[in-house]
Amino acid sequence: MDNECHCSVNSDRLSNPILYNILSQMDSKSNQNNFNCNSVPHRCNCELRRTVCLKMPAEICKEASAVLVKTIHFMKNLPAFNQLPPNDQLSLLRSCWAPLFILGLAQEHVDFEVMDTAADSMLKKILLNRQESPEGEREQPTMAGVSKLKSCLKKFWSLDLSPKEYAYLKGTTIFNPDVPDLKAALFVEGLQQEAQHALSEVVQLIHPRHHERFARILLTASMLQSITPSLISELFFRPVIGQADLLELLIDMLFCR
Repeated sequence: MDNECHCSVNSDRLSNPILYNILSQMDSKSNQNNFNCNSVPHRCNCELRRTVCLKMPAEICKEASAVLVKTIHFMKNLPAFNQLPPNDQLSLLRSCWAPLFILGLAQEHVDFEVMDTAADSMLKKILLNRQESPEGEREQPTMAGVSKLKSCLKKFWSLDLSPKEYAYLKGTTIFNPDVPDLKAALFVEGLQQEAQHALSEVVQLIHPRHHERFARILLTASMLQSITPSLISELFFRPVIGQADLLELLIDMLFCR
């Protein structure tokens, strides 16, 4: 019998095809050796589906918690955000906290390693009723999800964004007019356009010769949407908050004056 693994890894499509077309020809020469399918080994889905956890949870969870606090403070200190109706603020928080947190990880250069999650024996699962517990229903972090996150972070680190570039990029992320049921959707759209314009101006000021940099930043930011909030919650905060709901904690932090 053929013992070869027949899993295949489907490459993620970029969520911004316009930006991809702008940059594809530019990258083709510099990256031609990196995308040789015959020379680059690929991990199969069997490996990518492995559940993982942080290798040094005490240290990394502390750093991640500090980033999360800074993220919420950034939102609270935006006058335009505070002018929005409370329900709109809540909707934007629910939609953008994870992408903003990832930007914070990138800005603070928080790196981390993972290891395989220790599997409980079947007898232990039966004795502890693990199969029926709420913890068993949560999506566990996988190597595939962690690989996406680490790839995204490395892209941002390679861009070496300035504090102003990060600030305006966070503004474009917070003010997302595509979030459903926004009462002030037009106002939010205007704020996003202002943030994008400000980002473009600061990029041109700091990097006048790098005409493609603004497009690269937006292209890299499009990767944020491929990383699920549940991955962030379970990987960085479940060891700290236990059974608590992270979103409820964030709501308390945001609206506590």
